[in-house]
Amino acid sequence: MKAIFCNKLGGTENLAYVDTVSPRPGPNDVLIKVKAAGLNFADTLQIAGKYQSKLEPPFIPGMEVSGEILEIGQGVNRPLNVGQRVMAFMRGGGAFAEEVLVDSEWLVPVPDEMEDVIAAGFSTVYGTSNFALKHRGNLQAGETLLVLGAAGGVGLTAVELGKTMGANVIAAAGGSEKCKIAIDHGADFAIDYKSESIRDRVKDLTDNRGADVVYDAVGGDAFDQAIRAVNWEARMLIIGFAAGRIQQIPANLILVKNISVVGVVYGAQTERDPSYGASFVQEAADLFRQGRVKPHIGKKFPLSQAAEAMDALLSRSYAGKIILTT
Repeated sequence: MKAIFCNKLGGTENLAYVDTVSPRPGPNDVLIKVKAAGLNFADTLQIAGKYQSKLEPPFIPGMEVSGEILEIGQGVNRPLNVGQRVMAFMRGGGAFAEEVLVDSEWLVPVPDEMEDVIAAGFSTVYGTSNFALKHRGNLQAGETLLVLGAAGGVGLTAVELGKTMGANVIAAAGGSEKCKIAIDHGADFAIDYKSESIRDRVKDLTDNRGADVVYDAVGGDAFDQAIRAVNWEARMLIIGFAAGRIQQIPANLILVKNISVVGVVYGAQTERDPSYGASFVQEAADLFRQGRVKPHIGKKFPLSQAAEAMDALLSRSYAGKIILTT
């Protein structure tokens, strides 16, 4: 089979598309024929050696996948069948290949209505946002949710899921086109942080109360503005650092409004309790089946062009998800 290998930690120039041996399932594993794999910002950190869970080269990157079951390990006791369409989150990598092994507990059946390219980009982003807003953020109906990087892979799902939870959603994104996409996916208001102040606009839109929950996958300047535009007892959800500068949190601002700054690491939670982690994806899949969330694919690349796909992801030129197809 073919796979993408990271042969040296660093940039995308260290990725190679090569032949390798097909994996064999252990007792609790399921072997999947890959149809498509989703890209995430965490993949770029992993090949650079900067992700929370570090892998030693050579390794196959990639954390989410969709495909068909080829073989089921003898110890698997879930009702799974050969030929069944499934999707999975794989924090330990391995998705950028034509065949992958997945722990059976991580699998979520793909709804009949969902295409493979949609399923490939579904698990990580919808799982992360659902886990963040419900488990970590305790978002309530009627509250105001501010989403930073709202047109990105995870940001757009936070916009959608926030609306299904009954929140008033303010989307902050870079550029008018990305703002329009966020509005099309349910945001009540959009802020173009290339030309507008997040702090001032949030205060204007909330009659000076501020946001109750901030979903931040960006960091940097966006976070600096957002923490000055929150309500009493707001929750700041730290998802990632796509802007490149890790948030520095002023303790005095946290103190004066009883603000909670909450870390969100969906992958580690899923490793601790795979079935619980998968439940957040299953809930989102049910919403998809009901037509309440509509994943947005920004760009597709063949598996052989994984390096180019990662460069496109890092450029932040595309809204929604970037997908590799086999």
